[in-house]
Amino acid sequence: MRISGLAERTGVPVATIKYYLREGLVPAGEATSRTQASYGDRHVDRVRLVRALTESGGLSLAGVRDVLAALDDPPASRHALLGAAQGALLADESADVADDAVGEGVRRRAAAVVAARGWYDDPVLTARLAVQLRDAERAGVPVGDEHLEVLCDAAERVARADLATVPAAPAAAMRQVVVGTLLTDAVLLTLRRFAQQQESGRDEGADGQSVG
Repeated sequence: MRISGLAERTGVPVATIKYYLREGLVPAGEATSRTQASYGDRHVDRVRLVRALTESGGLSLAGVRDVLAALDDPPASRHALLGAAQGALLADESADVADDAVGEGVRRRAAAVVAARGWYDDPVLTARLAVQLRDAERAGVPVGDEHLEVLCDAAERVARADLATVPAAPAAAMRQVVVGTLLTDAVLLTLRRFAQQQESGRDEGADGQSVG
């Protein structure tokens, strides 16, 4: 198919596809003339993936390149694969987190949470958690210890559910971990909103007030 057909199949404008091509995010098509090229199913898949990573996943072009590199050359070991997937997801934000000044008390608290759970102390993730805890406190809505414990429990349940969906084939597994994590983050956020509405309505009903 020509680039116009690729745009029709993916729902991505021709100008955007040309931009992806110029940036090397989508492989070049097979040249059919000096000014024309032919595109196939792999191009459809890659265009849709890049759009999902940039629009729904919110990654920068540099972040998309990291993710695509990991997807194109996944390690064989499952543990190494998960590490590479996390690395690709975190690369886009590690510089900003590293430059963000966080008080020593908040940093120690974040590290203590990780240690208490027996989680691997990933420096980027721990720094990110510290920044988030600090920002919540600055906004006047600090995350208390009991609340944080519940959030940790929920995170572990979600992680177990996530990993249960990972296929055995390295390439498919890498795609599931990287792309699945990015896109289901948004799903999880929406489900949390639903659950908050439900719990709020239940509380009002318990008080004898209208839940509708």
